[in-house]
Amino acid sequence: MQAALLTALKQPVALTTVADPVALPGYAVVRLKAAALNHRDLWIQQGLYPGISLPVILGSDGTGVVTSVGDADSTAWHGREVIINPALEWGDNPRAQGPKFRILGLPDAGTFAEQITVPLANLAQKPAHLTWEEAAALPLAGLTAWRALFTRAQLRAGERVLITGVGGGAALFALQFAVAAHAEVWVTSSSAEKIERARSLGAAGGVNYRDAAWPEQLAQQTGPFSVIIDSAGGDGFPKLIDLTAPGGRIAFFGATTGNPKLFDMRKSFFRQINLLGTTMGSPADFAGMTAQVAAAKIRPIVDAVFPLAETDAALRRMEAGAQFGKLVVMM
Repeated sequence: MQAALLTALKQPVALTTVADPVALPGYAVVRLKAAALNHRDLWIQQGLYPGISLPVILGSDGTGVVTSVGDADSTAWHGREVIINPALEWGDNPRAQGPKFRILGLPDAGTFAEQITVPLANLAQKPAHLTWEEAAALPLAGLTAWRALFTRAQLRAGERVLITGVGGGAALFALQFAVAAHAEVWVTSSSAEKIERARSLGAAGGVNYRDAAWPEQLAQQTGPFSVIIDSAGGDGFPKLIDLTAPGGRIAFFGATTGNPKLFDMRKSFFRQINLLGTTMGSPADFAGMTAQVAAAKIRPIVDAVFPLAETDAALRRMEAGAQFGKLVVMM
């Protein structure tokens, strides 16, 4: 089969012929129709991710059709259209992942390929209303956003929520999920155009975080936030404390702008603010996420689609930070 293979750090991924996967007991082979990029893929390519082992087929998100299974009693999966949960071996504790947890695409071969073998436990029925491109965009970012909002921050209808850095995949999913849950949603972004597009998806408004006075601008337009979802970190993180209501919750994942400097801990404990770290999600989170997508007919936002042979061009678009929504490769 053909796969987009990374053989050296800081070098392009290249279309390469590799061995076809085989379904061992407990596994299935999926002929992929589409896969989507995440910042994780870019960080691995740049050597900015722990535990890198090369060569590797990158890609955590994928959707396709099951072509074979490794167990005679699992043949009902054969021919089904599926999406793949990229959170492998979460473990038995829904509160946190176990020691065997890992993400598809390193060290396990990922989805930037024509076929993949994955555990049967990590397959879910593709929501019928989604195209292949939309379904590919859903798993990792959707799972991360859903857990942050509902499992960790316990978002409730009517609450005011702030989502930072809208335009990226997880932030957009957080926006869509929060709107579907009847929350009042505000955003920050790097451009007026992205804020207007967020409004078209149901956001009440937003501010440009490139303006140094963005926290003051936001405070003038809204009251304090019950929930804040942040994936940026960096020097802007302490400002989120000031925007949080007493007893509010900040759920955070990733650190796309670096680690934050020290912030005033007194503001956090005196106002009973909950700081909630979160990573990916459990099997129950994935089931809850896909159920909400199907019930609310949520459609992931796809920025651009590339053929598998141009996977590296898609990575370069991600590196430029110009996208609004997910970048997808088609097989």
